Amino acid sequence: MNDTSHHDHDHVHDHESPAVKRKFLFLLGSARTGGNTETLAREAAAQLPATVEQRWLRLHDVPLPAFDDRRHGEEGHTAAPARSLPAGNERILLDATLEATDLVIASPLYWYSVSADTKLYLDYWAGWLQLGEEVRFRDRMRGKTMWALTTTSHDDTAKADPLLGTLRLSAEYMGMEWGGDVVGHGNRPGEIRTDTDALAAAKGLFASAM
Repeated sequence: MNDTSHHDHDHVHDHESPAVKRKFLFLLGSARTGGNTETLAREAAAQLPATVEQRWLRLHDVPLPAFDDRRHGEEGHTAAPARSLPAGNERILLDATLEATDLVIASPLYWYSVSADTKLYLDYWAGWLQLGEEVRFRDRMRGKTMWALTTTSHDDTAKADPLLGTLRLSAEYMGMEWGGDVVGHGNRPGEIRTDTDALAAAKGLFASAM
């Protein structure tokens, strides 16, 4: 896994040229190392050409404080207080998000949705949208591609629909493309290895991107 440390920059970088090479950011939403969802993600990533840059971040290792929603200001005030440019772990995640051409969310299914760490990361998107022209978050997210991988202990794959809906609609709201998803089945660590259909789907997930 790539080191999660990342130097702050004076400016947040993105890649606007359509000819830029693909850069995949894998965001792991489980606190467990080597879990079933991560196994699927690594099966998918192993099929990418060596020329495709990969970066891996485990959200549990770059924790964020509870999100402070400042969109509507304090009670009795119409103007929202200014949001300062991110620092620390928030800056690491913002920079990594903007530098990627492809965003891969690998979150296990928790209570029919994404994990708490994954949801908190998505909550911060609302804050990054408030940073205005200094970051241009929406403009720079437009055209990126989102992918999703998850595992569930249920036999019914449809139980993962709320999770996939959260991610698909988030991508749509930001003007991103939806690359595809894989839902695997497994409960105990390592059980995903018995889901040969999901493993095969993971291996073919990024085929359309190459």
